[in-house]
Amino acid sequence: MSDSNDDGDRRTGSEPGASDPGGPKNRAEDASADIDSGTGVGDNPNDRDPRDESTRIVSENRRRNTPLISAIIAVLGAWTALSVLVFESGEAATWNNVLVGIAVVAAAGYNYYRLHNDIPLSAGVASLVGVLGIWLIISAALLEMAGGLFWSTLATGLLVAGLAGYNAYEAREARTVATEPETGA
Repeated sequence: MSDSNDDGDRRTGSEPGASDPGGPKNRAEDASADIDSGTGVGDNPNDRDPRDESTRIVSENRRRNTPLISAIIAVLGAWTALSVLVFESGEAATWNNVLVGIAVVAAAGYNYYRLHNDIPLSAGVASLVGVLGIWLIISAALLEMAGGLFWSTLATGLLVAGLAGYNAYEAREARTVATEPETGA
């Protein structure tokens, strides 16, 4: 029994400096195993990330930009909720800004958490935040906000809608690139 074990050790080259009878092919495999593409997917199927391939983030630029944008959206949501303490407002405007601000913080925080853990953005959550940003724009006029609260809510709504729209686009684009079939040339 120990002979078959020894043969297996010789074939796989378990010793770090062992000479492999396979020649250059095995050295190339060893060299390629050290290369990290940044996607979490190695050449060896046993080294693959346990998450589904269609949910992986595709590029380093997306990894760097989108968490920052999600964090900015969360800060804007917090400002929306707290702006009623700075500016005079009616009861409807107060409740609107507090509830929408908390929802924006929670949703943007959720997307930030996902990105921080190398899970791509949720396109649905990013779209929801975009809709909440549009609601902030509309509600500034609809609820007859006045003075500083009007302009603050309007500007915050524009920023939230624009940034969340970008995040939703990036989430959709990342999913499209990750799931499109590779074509052999």
